[in-house]
Amino acid sequence: MGDCIAYHRFRKKGDVPYAIRYNLRMTRYCLIGPTYPYRGGIAHYTTLLAQALEHENEVLFISFSQQYPQWLFPGRSDRDPSERPLQTDAEYLLNPLNPLSWWRTLRRMRQWKPEVVIIPWWVPFWAPAWMALGQGIRRLPTRPKLLFICHNVLPHEQGKLRPILPLLTRLALAAGNGYIVHAEADAAILRQILPQAAVRVTPHPTYAALGDVPAAALPWSLPADRPLLLFAGFVRPYKGLDVLLDALPQVLAQRPLHLLVAGEFWQGTDTYREQIARLGIADAVTLVDDYLPNELLAACLARAEVVVLPYRSATQSGIIQAAFGQGKPVITTNVGGLGEVVTHEQTGLVVPPDNPTALAAAIDRFFAEGLGAGMMERIGQENGRFSWQHLVEQIYSLANHTTNL
Repeated sequence: MGDCIAYHRFRKKGDVPYAIRYNLRMTRYCLIGPTYPYRGGIAHYTTLLAQALEHENEVLFISFSQQYPQWLFPGRSDRDPSERPLQTDAEYLLNPLNPLSWWRTLRRMRQWKPEVVIIPWWVPFWAPAWMALGQGIRRLPTRPKLLFICHNVLPHEQGKLRPILPLLTRLALAAGNGYIVHAEADAAILRQILPQAAVRVTPHPTYAALGDVPAAALPWSLPADRPLLLFAGFVRPYKGLDVLLDALPQVLAQRPLHLLVAGEFWQGTDTYREQIARLGIADAVTLVDDYLPNELLAACLARAEVVVLPYRSATQSGIIQAAFGQGKPVITTNVGGLGEVVTHEQTGLVVPPDNPTALAAAIDRFFAEGLGAGMMERIGQENGRFSWQHLVEQIYSLANHTTNL
């Protein structure tokens, strides 16, 4: 992004329950991470976290002048096309491939004098920059606490880097005072890599803010006489779309349904289209190979009866939290932290991974037993557990109970 938007805002509210509880009066936070105009779940997450922290604190939000080089990014673009994006002010200083920008970021933090610095971690691409920043933050005169929010301790698809990924992760995160993860499985991996780490496990908050975005009219022709299943988000092999397609003929033998698959296919659609043709389910599936702006994602969630995400592996899922934010039940698999978030038979159904028969039975049961209305009510009752305020409270507690290295 060409222009730098300076962010240096102080906002106070009368009620400060977290600050009182943890004796952190108007703490000075520095949050580093992507935000608009960058797209995707991590950008939405850091934006909403910045907004939540601003309620009771002074916050400096530092984002990227460049995120990924084009040759490395598998999608068509890393820019958010939404007409109503989730956004807040930030300083766009950091380029992960430019060490001079790391120095500028540290210089800005030295001027700001933060008491707590928060950095997200999700892929090893960031390891060199985070390692340098971590060492620099430890040398700042104010000796701020450094907290890492680990969306994925290790990446879903590890490829040839698998042998060195734990080392890269250890080097990147070594300077941290505390760590937040969103799944017990990720906590176990992190403790193997950093045995002395102070780790907190807390649920990924919902993307309920999508409910404030006016839903767009769906531009695709979908049948109105049958329930709609939704599979949304970036389409990658670990997310198990092929398992859902294999399950669909068994479901269709019991009842008419339609499946909308909406999201950018990072490896193309050919394999899935061939599978759909082979299974004879073309009339029951709509594929949309494109990133969903916020307005269309909100519309898809509003239109769907249930979101189906049969992941093969996971830590947590932003799409589940987008669904819960709109009150939609989820059928998913018992991998990573998904079974911790989706309460079986309460807010959704949880089945074994890589099992089309079990998945088909769960989808059929959802409709046969009319589970949707009750699940939607219980999702609404879990707002506190999945709130951004709950995450902020965990950050306050972790910052208050860890020591400087």
